[in-house]
Amino acid sequence: MPTFKLDGKEIPFEPGESIIKAAWRQGIEVPHYCWHPGLSAPANCRMCLVEIKPGPNQRAMMLDVVEWDPKLGDYRPRQKPKLLPACQMPAVDGQEVLSDTSPHVLEARSHVQEFLLLNHPVDCPICDQAGECKLQDYWLEHQGTQKRMRDEPIHKPKAVSFGATIVYDAERCVMCTRCIRFMDEVAGDPVLDMRERGNLNEIFVAPGRQLEGRYTFMVEHVCPVGALTTKDFRFKARVWFLRSAKSVCQGCATGCNAFLDYDPRFGKVYRYRPRDNEAVNKFWMCDDGMLSYRAAHIGRVTEARADGKKKGVQSALEAAAATLKDVPGKSVAIVMSAAHSQEDNWAMRELARMLGTTAIYVTGAGAGYEDDILIDKDKNSNTAGVIELVPDVKSFTQLVSDIRSGGVTHVIALGGVTPRTDPEDATALGMLGALVTIAAHTGQLSEAATVLLPATSWAEASGTFVNKTGLRQLAEKAIEPQGASLPAWELASLLATALGLEPSFKRLKDVRSRLVGAAVPSTRDVNESAST
Repeated sequence: MPTFKLDGKEIPFEPGESIIKAAWRQGIEVPHYCWHPGLSAPANCRMCLVEIKPGPNQRAMMLDVVEWDPKLGDYRPRQKPKLLPACQMPAVDGQEVLSDTSPHVLEARSHVQEFLLLNHPVDCPICDQAGECKLQDYWLEHQGTQKRMRDEPIHKPKAVSFGATIVYDAERCVMCTRCIRFMDEVAGDPVLDMRERGNLNEIFVAPGRQLEGRYTFMVEHVCPVGALTTKDFRFKARVWFLRSAKSVCQGCATGCNAFLDYDPRFGKVYRYRPRDNEAVNKFWMCDDGMLSYRAAHIGRVTEARADGKKKGVQSALEAAAATLKDVPGKSVAIVMSAAHSQEDNWAMRELARMLGTTAIYVTGAGAGYEDDILIDKDKNSNTAGVIELVPDVKSFTQLVSDIRSGGVTHVIALGGVTPRTDPEDATALGMLGALVTIAAHTGQLSEAATVLLPATSWAEASGTFVNKTGLRQLAEKAIEPQGASLPAWELASLLATALGLEPSFKRLKDVRSRLVGAAVPSTRDVNESAST
């Protein structure tokens, strides 16, 4: 593989890669605003300027300039290298590039920073981007001087609503054009553009349009400053109080990699952010996926219930065992969930084995919208995982049919959500002698349950999910379990014990050590090597 030197360090690169992208792949950041690894490179911010030394494969360009000499009290001519944008300069085998070690580059970065901040409002105390803003970071790293301009700064529109999800502050904008390029190149809807010139530049929405569609949150995510904010997160939390867990989006079978940001002081989840994984979701997420973090708190099952009354978990387990006490194991159907983790579903399969039943079904959310960017029509995060565990698993529709025919009289179900909300399905579920539901979220199965056991959501317990391509991915635990909820695999183990059975798993490592395909080691390798 060809290499070049960046500040003396050998950097390998693929033919055609730019200097900045090759460095980025090695975990080295060349300062930038407008460049993004998933978008075209306009080279308009000039923050990524580097010095390229002359060599056998590269000719350096020199500029004739004049420089003030305080000793002479006059200007004197001199030469300096022409700095070039690393985002547009292709890497060349054997070339030598100077970034942090070039005084010319350091001086240029300081000037670029000062120029960008001339008219920038000092509203960091009320800006949502404070704490993760490139302007703040680069001012500290590459400028560190007070503002010299004493003129009144240019004022522009503030708090402009671009649509149902995004607010724009033109005074904070550095005109990197990332939002414009994302909507054009990725979302396929060139609804944003830039108008005016110089310090009057601002981003605007095409006349007669709004910023809409299924990827609007991404314009906020790619914005390197606080110019674009989402109405969902705006003024909700300070990022320095938040912690992040490496998670997997639960919105559909694509399994987009994400950071789940939460405040550990209150056990509250505030947002999802895309986590780079070029093998799965590249650098993006859809709006529905970004908003699916809300399911960590909304529509949750957090208390046990038996016979319509709230119970402690142990009392509910005893009630469940009583309803199933004299029922032959072969007469009990097990329902797995395409929305729960491999660990949870494996425990349900093991429970079926202990009961001696082969009647195994699957439930989950129904199909929905799909596109050719990220969104899959399967709205469950682990359908492929369930099929891997039980290749001949039966559908929820078949379960309803078997209940009506009398073939199924008792059910132990994982997950409360069903593919549809047909009243006739509820009627069929009401025909059961007993329905024991282990669920994290409310739905038809939780509403119809004779005994309801509260399970943790993906945000409260580490779990493995298999996406539509068969890729295993690990979602880390973020917040502590809410209410009386416990991991579903643990509830399955406790239920087996209450039924007089002897489960072989009592700890998470017991489950994972027996999961088909050694899911956890391969998942960790995939997530850590493919994520940036």
